[in-house]
Amino acid sequence: MEENKIRAYVLKNAIAYKGKANPGSVVSSLFNEGLEKNKVKEVIPKINEIIKEISKLSLEEQKKEFEKLKEIISERKVREGLPELPNAEKGVIMRFRPAPSGPLHVGHIISNLISPMFVKKYGGKFYVIIDDTDPESTLKESYKNIKRNCDWIFGNVTEYINSSDRMKIYYDYIEKLIKKNSVYVCSCSGDEFRELAKQKKDCPCRKKSVEKNLEDWKKMLDKKGYQPGEVVLRFKSDMKHPNPAMRDFPLARINLHEHPIQKKKYRVWPLMNLVVAVDDMELKMTHIIRGKDHADNAKRQKMIFDIFEKKFPWTFFIGRMKFNDLVLSKRKITAGIKSGEFSGEDDERLATIISLKKRGYKPEAFREFVEQRGLTEVDKVISQKDFFKIINDFNKRLK
Repeated sequence: MEENKIRAYVLKNAIAYKGKANPGSVVSSLFNEGLEKNKVKEVIPKINEIIKEISKLSLEEQKKEFEKLKEIISERKVREGLPELPNAEKGVIMRFRPAPSGPLHVGHIISNLISPMFVKKYGGKFYVIIDDTDPESTLKESYKNIKRNCDWIFGNVTEYINSSDRMKIYYDYIEKLIKKNSVYVCSCSGDEFRELAKQKKDCPCRKKSVEKNLEDWKKMLDKKGYQPGEVVLRFKSDMKHPNPAMRDFPLARINLHEHPIQKKKYRVWPLMNLVVAVDDMELKMTHIIRGKDHADNAKRQKMIFDIFEKKFPWTFFIGRMKFNDLVLSKRKITAGIKSGEFSGEDDERLATIISLKKRGYKPEAFREFVEQRGLTEVDKVISQKDFFKIINDFNKRLK
């Protein structure tokens, strides 16, 4: 990459941000000039060297120097507002599915705020579905906290839904899947099944009749029947599928852990892929935006849609914003609060939604950031200093 081109982009970025260039933004611009990812480490020292040099110039001097170089760089068309969604003219139905296992934080904002923004743009419905069908990880206090946080950051939630309140619906779908011969109750141990999957061999339990699977399903539901760990309900996909994660994946299991809301009412809990597929069918989702880590889950869920001959929603896998110096693990945040490392969910050292609100941030500042970022599959690594510099600029303008 020629030095003058790097210099031009450094100057352009510096002028846009009051004389201070951001190396990450410069790298992003250079990708449009053909910079390859495996060359980034070579280019970064040169970028930093030029940034150090031009930071000594006044803003006026930077502008004069940029005038001499601006012809050698590409001018990208700046998008105004949100990008367009396909087939959205008649409105959209979208959702956010938080797990009630700890505080919501800035990562949830970056990945999910764009969905209610699209609902505002096109009209429609925006659901917050609390994924609480894992009784072991569900925290009772999270229900109230999720509603409080989503009311503040989104502002247009159509309805809050607890997955655990829909158990009868999931059970009905399981019976339909059994009758369609699309699932089976598997009694193989975890190690036995993994070995079969590795060898691309069918599980012997696959051969059970519909009647036998219905009988075994009733034994899963009966407290005198199967016990935890003895069986699991599996989807019949393809044991020779090129992706091992797709081979006869589980849909429900027995778990006797007490649920914070449902208590001991249920002993068989549907797993995420069944719950999400059923909810998306029942609530008629039209568009889904989710992280790339859910790409395999989306494929599993589409298989369930196909059994019921339902059209799968338009789906986009958005890139992750990776912070190299922020605690964003809900498990670690919760553990830190319990140990006394943090004073609470609103500790100002945390980037939880309640902490951001307490520190004086406005939801509109994050909306501006999300709108500018748009729909991108590109992951980005950023420090909290660089991120909050951008958010602070938006927040100051709003104030």
